[in-house]
Amino acid sequence: MERTTTQEDALIAYLSSFHPLTEEDSKAIVSVFYPKRLEEGDFLFKGNKVCKELFFIVSGIVRIISTNHKGDEVTYFFIGAGQICTILDSFLYETITDNAIQVSNNAEVLVINVNNFKTLCKKLPFFTRIIDQINQNRLLEKVRLKNAYSGLNATERYKQFLKLQADIAYQVPLNHIATYLNVTPQSLSRIRKAIL
Repeated sequence: MERTTTQEDALIAYLSSFHPLTEEDSKAIVSVFYPKRLEEGDFLFKGNKVCKELFFIVSGIVRIISTNHKGDEVTYFFIGAGQICTILDSFLYETITDNAIQVSNNAEVLVINVNNFKTLCKKLPFFTRIIDQINQNRLLEKVRLKNAYSGLNATERYKQFLKLQADIAYQVPLNHIATYLNVTPQSLSRIRKAIL
């Protein structure tokens, strides 16, 4: 799959929202990303090793997942089109992580590996600050969403999810949403039928 101008423009528009980029900066950035197309259920990163890639989601939705102490899969966070995604601590500090990144619906991504990332950060020192700012924003968003669901029963959590994350609600499998909201798929199916 070849990188397209539309994919490159989306990446540069996103990064430019954090720091102004010259044409030369933009060319340097897009030159180290390569495109990848994935189908629902594919993994960008399987976990239990060091995450050596960072992804820009051009289209589709991915989820950060792990397995809890009972052995059940848990969705921690959904990341949609027009955003950066990786397991940041693992990517930056070369630590092994049990978190994984799975595609929740068909997706196109631009990928940069850790070596090209480090080279790019040396060439464009502000690029590290961009990633830091993105990470800071992501952490604040996670806290905001966690607080929004706190203290709600299953039905209220799903209604809140429809309000706060409507762009995701009808694009990903029900079982992914269930693990995110900490309800069983059967319960969520009943809740969904009752409120629609």
